[in-house]
Amino acid sequence: MIEVSHLTRVFRTYKKIPGFWGGVKGLFKRDFEETAAAKDISFTIAEGEFVGFLGPNGAGKTTTLKMLSGLIYPTSGTARVAGFDPTKRENAYRRLFALVLGQKNQLWWDLPAAESFTLLRAIYGIPHDEFKATLHELVTLLDVEKKLNVMVRELSLGERMKMELIAALLHRPRVLFLDEPTIGLDVVSQRNVRQFLREYNRKHRVTILLTSHYMADIKELCERVIVIHKGAKIYDGALDRLENAGGAKKKIITFLPALSTAERPGADAAFPETWQSRHGETKRADDGKFTLCVPGENVVAVSQEILSTGPVADITIEDVPLEDVIAELFTSQK
Repeated sequence: MIEVSHLTRVFRTYKKIPGFWGGVKGLFKRDFEETAAAKDISFTIAEGEFVGFLGPNGAGKTTTLKMLSGLIYPTSGTARVAGFDPTKRENAYRRLFALVLGQKNQLWWDLPAAESFTLLRAIYGIPHDEFKATLHELVTLLDVEKKLNVMVRELSLGERMKMELIAALLHRPRVLFLDEPTIGLDVVSQRNVRQFLREYNRKHRVTILLTSHYMADIKELCERVIVIHKGAKIYDGALDRLENAGGAKKKIITFLPALSTAERPGADAAFPETWQSRHGETKRADDGKFTLCVPGENVVAVSQEILSTGPVADITIEDVPLEDVIAELFTSQK
């Protein structure tokens, strides 16, 4: 459904010299610098896949989505979506995809969402019966029927995002580009949007490329992720293998017996010293818990050693947060 080959986008920006005379000099001679927002990116996505597109701010995620949408032209490389070349901006292609930008609105601010939907029906030439059926399905899935005739500016952020998703899906696109769709939403709204996207993808087999800084979005929706850093692709594969790519470890969290330091002088300080040098740095929190990161294959042995070292009130073993795994992956690319 999506084929990207060596896609590159270079932006040329003017470097202004500070001050009045700098502006005057700029009238006669200008210095420019080039920044590669996307560098030689290649990947393919099959029909119906739900793929996460990850990277830090400025990595080139939104630039890539805009190139796939035909909003900006690539400097070099090619892209094809459902057989179309996005740079040609054919009407047939524009009816095939939808782009949702979490920080930009497509609905009229001072009109009810229902009126914007009617306008979009006319723009896309959607038959009336098909429009009614699609709108009813989307409104039901997102539970916003009572908000259709409320001014968009009077809706909550979560309600506006639901309306944005409806607007994007009215013409039943086969490809959906989502750029931070849950940004700024509360926990409940994020969960509702995720549930809707999961169900819609399952039911209609829409190909979805999702960018998000909320790792809960990625973990709940995507089995595959593409990670870019400084414009270049550094990982493309299964989400569950990403931890190995980032050198992930298990995290062991322990805290000492309920006895206070005053009741057992020096116990807190001495407890981890017998094993921290062999297994890595041990960190202690203000609440008395000790945290140690160890390779996954050593978790059982280290846990047994902790328990044999002294009485333990509690011990918890959990995965390193995905955010930390990705941050470590970025750091390794510097």
